[in-house]
Parts: sequence; C-alpha cells; structure tokens
Amino acid sequence: MKDHTGRAALEQGQLYLTAQEFDRLRADISVPTAPGDLPDIVTAAQRLATLTDLIKNLSDEVLFRATNGDPELNLAPVISAFTAAAVPAGRAVEHYTEALHQVSFLNQFADAPHSGDLRDAREAAFYVIQERLENVRNSLQEVVGTLRGEADRLDGTPQRILAALSRSAHPANSIYRQPPDADVPRQTPTRLAYTPAPRHAR
Repeated sequence: MKDHTGRAALEQGQLYLTAQEFDRLRADISVPTAPGDLPDIVTAAQRLATLTDLIKNLSDEVLFRATNGDPELNLAPVISAFTAAAVPAGRAVEHYTEALHQVSFLNQFADAPHSGDLRDAREAAFYVIQERLENVRNSLQEVVGTLRGEADRLDGTPQRILAALSRSAHPANSIYRQPPDADVPRQTPTRLAYTPAPRHAR
C-alpha cells in the first residue's frame, strides 16, 4: 500500500482554492445602479475571459483526476464536486454573455444622435445588464458554496485507519479505496487428524 498521507487535505485545499478564485471574480462584478456605473467594453470582456478561464480550470481538474491510475485512490467525490460547480458556472457564462452584448450595444451607440427610440433602447439595455449581472453574481455564489460545501464533507480519515475498518464502516466520501480483502477474515489452515478405517472381521 502506497503512502498517500495528506492527499485528502490536498484535495480539500484545491477545492477551497478554486472556490476562492470564483469568489474573487464575483467581488469584481457589481450590479450597476446607474448608467455611469457600467463597466467599459474592455473591462467587461476581460471579466468574461476570466470566467471562461475558471471554467476551463474546472474541466482540467476533472481530467487530472479522471485519468488517475492509482488503484488505491477513489477521487470520484472530488470529481463530483468540480462537475457540480460547473453547472452554476455555466449559467454564469450565459448571463454574462448577454450582459456583455448589451454593454457592446451601448458602446456602439454612445455617440449617436439622441432620439426617443434610442433613449428607450438604452434604458432597456441597462435594465437587462442589471438583471443579468445580478444573476451572474448569484450563480457564482452557488459555485463557491458548492465547492466549499463539498470540501467540508470530504472525509479526511487517514488511509492506515481506514484499512482497519470494515467495508460497511468505510466513509462514502473518502478518497481512499477499501482494500479488496478488508472484509475477508483470515483463516488458519485446519489440520485434519488421520482416522484409520475400521477393520472388518473376516
């Protein structure tokens, strides 16, 4: 059996670190209360790039663990945590791309002559941006909560202790596999006494 001491703590740490990165992006994205609070098109595009990079990191974390060939490790709970976080992260991208499109519209017509129709279109775009960015923040908060919650639930019982437990007592959220012979009681060979066959009288 290989020594995987501390591996569970490392997996927890990576989940917490990924959650922190999403939380940092969430803090950078605010919901504007007035048109003057809107991000410019460059800033908005950069934040979308950051968001998509974070989602790519989620898939990289999954691939790294899914291709792990160590038979003593069961990284399914960690993989499940990253894939669960990818669901609200995907929704965040959907909402942010719509907000970015509206920011682009306002940027395109920033210097256009004023008219009633354009004023209404600008107001509508601003309200869409508000709604979408609020949804982005909510989705990112869900990502953070998912990653931290799964990290908290990851079992950190050392491998050497788990090896002494019965299969029924093995935690379902442990990254260490139960040894295949853990439930099989050791049997000592039984020596059969020689019993001569009875003799029959002739």
